[in-house]
Amino acid sequence: MGVVNVTPDSFSDGGRYLDANAAIAYARSMIDEGVDLVDVGGESTRPGAASVSEAEELARILPVVTALRGFPVSVDTRHANVMREALAAGAAMINDIGALAAPGALAVVAQSGCAVCLMHKKGDPATMQESPRYADVVGEVLDYLAGRIADCEAAGIARDRIVADPGFGFGKTVEHNLTLLRHLPELSSLGVPLLAGWSRKSSLGRITGRDAGERLAGSLAAALLALLGGARILRVHDVKETRDVVLVWEAWSKA
Repeated sequence: MGVVNVTPDSFSDGGRYLDANAAIAYARSMIDEGVDLVDVGGESTRPGAASVSEAEELARILPVVTALRGFPVSVDTRHANVMREALAAGAAMINDIGALAAPGALAVVAQSGCAVCLMHKKGDPATMQESPRYADVVGEVLDYLAGRIADCEAAGIARDRIVADPGFGFGKTVEHNLTLLRHLPELSSLGVPLLAGWSRKSSLGRITGRDAGERLAGSLAAALLALLGGARILRVHDVKETRDVVLVWEAWSKA
């Protein structure tokens, strides 16, 4: 899953692809590099990020989603109206950091037939990294995602449409993130594919001491560890390099 942030303030590439034509060109370059799914977002959810209006979010993402019609596109949003408009424009998946908890979100996805990724987070983006605490981070994330999957099924969303994301970096310390990564196989008990998003994140910066633009090696290491732990979708900024990791992992798995 290749990340296309149509925003002025995302942590890694904020502003670079705010122009729709730039975002479309970047998405097509990812497709050329072998990405399987393009994830388009119009609202930054980095720690400390402010929310934007639904109208602004739609103005940012719809030209990109429409231009990519025919290729699998995921839309990174937590707002039901944005989900509805994005799906009408051709999106195949909703990637929701709120796990469809917003009013109307469950119904929109249930009626559409699209895929959905349910993510765990603790708190809102503006404040989520202010001293997050857990008694048992693996157990709490597992219980939360199991509950959201059950709510989706009750609303008519079949399990085979659902992906789960433990939400690395969303209301979690470096230690929490590493614990979840180490215990990722336990989340396989959810019975749905797992998504891992470690690419360029601040935890890698704290581990390596490198800025966001210098975290490729750390991102690739985390991607491989996630694959070994059972992740089946990697949300990344560096498609070509991560594809090589996947190809080596697949060859190793079959040897």
